[in-house]
Amino acid sequence: MSHSPVSTRSFGAESLSYRQFVDGLVKEIPCAEVILLTTLPRGGLQIIQPQKVVENFLKAYVRQWHAQDETSWKAILTGKVAKGRPGGKYVEQFLSVYGFSHVAGCPVHDPLFPGYTGALQLLRTPEQGAFTTEEMEKLAAFGAKLSDLLGELHATRTVIQNASPVDALPTDVREFVLNEAGEVLLNKPEFDRLDENIRHQMVREADRRLQHASGEPFTSTRLQLPDTRGDNWTVNVVTFAHYPAIAPVPIAFFCLLPSASDWSTLRATDLAADPEMSRLVPAMKFMQQEYHRGPTLTEISKTVQLSPFHFHRRFTELFGLTPKHFLLESQIHDAKTDLLSGEKELAKIAGDCGFAHQSHFTSRFKQTTGLTPTRWRRMMQSKS
Repeated sequence: MSHSPVSTRSFGAESLSYRQFVDGLVKEIPCAEVILLTTLPRGGLQIIQPQKVVENFLKAYVRQWHAQDETSWKAILTGKVAKGRPGGKYVEQFLSVYGFSHVAGCPVHDPLFPGYTGALQLLRTPEQGAFTTEEMEKLAAFGAKLSDLLGELHATRTVIQNASPVDALPTDVREFVLNEAGEVLLNKPEFDRLDENIRHQMVREADRRLQHASGEPFTSTRLQLPDTRGDNWTVNVVTFAHYPAIAPVPIAFFCLLPSASDWSTLRATDLAADPEMSRLVPAMKFMQQEYHRGPTLTEISKTVQLSPFHFHRRFTELFGLTPKHFLLESQIHDAKTDLLSGEKELAKIAGDCGFAHQSHFTSRFKQTTGLTPTRWRRMMQSKS
């Protein structure tokens, strides 16, 4: 049986009405709550919808329970709908505190950023009972439709942002999970198609880091990994000593950071469930607009009425990169665009993109990409 949960005509070009989508879903599959989750460049899962989520529920999930959420991770790992395990820790020790006793989930492609998958999670009270087989079939259809809608939304925003060839990342899937033995637990087919140098470095990093993962609950490190052509891939390596929803052993997330165009398409409403994350989006927009003049941390933090210390700490924790790195990414992105156009000398590009002088530009560009500006341009021209 086929289902048509909602028409794509229901949504505007740059937005998706999550509330309207959920209204259509709950008419077919009654439930107490519907939650949209996404993976992020900092590893793990994050609740991003709906707008009104109990604050303690949100904070507890982000702090620890995403690592116990077997339902969502099973849906993501298998690409199929999944039910919560009766008597499972996630249900009995977390969901039951908020009055829920039944959970079902389905995979959703790219809820926030292309290349970062997620899940739709439905919660029921004891009175509403377990999910039936027919309801799980309907949930699969709703998940597929939501993935299609999000794909259309990403494509529309990318066109509006006028993405250039420099925005193209080397893989459509940007997150992988490995254990100490080098086994790929998430997105293995896509991992096997990565550049050979990148694969080998990820396996080595997983082995090295996970040997010492029994101390801190998790650690995060930003790395530049060179591929076979010498081009750097910027990757967050996030290790968890304990993540039972995926594996009973320590694991490492390898998260390829979103491109400048990906960040530019982000809207505060995309993160409606988390007021703190959505609050930081205007600061991100400010940095993208003003990077060329080198705004200070104090100036940036004022745009969202936070202290510089608190802004820096939370921005880094929530988005997986520091404000300084975000400013540099914006500089390098526009420098690459100018390099490809071939209309400016290096000194002019350096000044327009906020670098002190040409040698400073060349140094930072090579530090970030692994190549000099001239060599990078030749490499890109050879690809076209």
